[in-house]
Amino acid sequence: MNSSPPNRSIIHPVVLAGAGPGDPELLTLKALRAIEAADVVLHDALVDPRILALARRASASGGLIDVGKRCGRHAMKQHEICDLLVAEARKGARVVRLKGGDPMIFGRANEEIAALRAAGIGVEIIPGVTAATAAAASVQLSLTSREVARSVIFITGHGSDGTLPPQDWAALARLGGTIVFYMGARHASMIADRLIEAGLDPATASMVVMNASRPDETRRGARLIDLADGLAAEDLAAPALIMIGAAIDAAVQLPRSLTCKVNSIG
Repeated sequence: MNSSPPNRSIIHPVVLAGAGPGDPELLTLKALRAIEAADVVLHDALVDPRILALARRASASGGLIDVGKRCGRHAMKQHEICDLLVAEARKGARVVRLKGGDPMIFGRANEEIAALRAAGIGVEIIPGVTAATAAAASVQLSLTSREVARSVIFITGHGSDGTLPPQDWAALARLGGTIVFYMGARHASMIADRLIEAGLDPATASMVVMNASRPDETRRGARLIDLADGLAAEDLAAPALIMIGAAIDAAVQLPRSLTCKVNSIG
């Protein structure tokens, strides 16, 4: 491996790369090559340690930097991350901003792209496997179905202030497809209430998938009205997805009774 110091006369494009949902084998080859070649890697808190171990060059030079945000704890504020990306690139370093899942889905990539462009620094985007598709693959569940789900919508279930962001709940209830809430476990009860109040059938199937693709992945299936039942404190702290819709029936296989409790299928 070439361990020569960065050439300050050359400014390389900063790479925004998706680390995928956790399983290192779900990394793209392009992301792997970028990680291995990087002098500096600014990574999210939830990037799997097995993936960080691939950044040997950055780690050896002290360039492996945790800038993650998790459960209200911020290692670094967003404007500080942007400033650091610019500063490291100007030193001639090969910089990778490593984000969980796909950098263009709930990854605040737009802010980092704008900051780099404003500084006259190029940007390269390497997509990653997003958590929803990883969860669907793990459960062997198609998020779409010609019969009952002709659309999929990804929604954030956690706002910057820690609350459930406002949505057009009536439109979501009418969607007739699959709804996937990212980071929604803490607000599972409120999500269910809002959708039911908006007209979605309380017996609609739902599933919470925590730590998708990782060795500690767990799943909980329920009818919508019972969505939050049985979710423990440790579940609420885990990176979790909530999938809701008729297409989920094939995987959840719960009775139609509205009194059913959460049934672990993991």
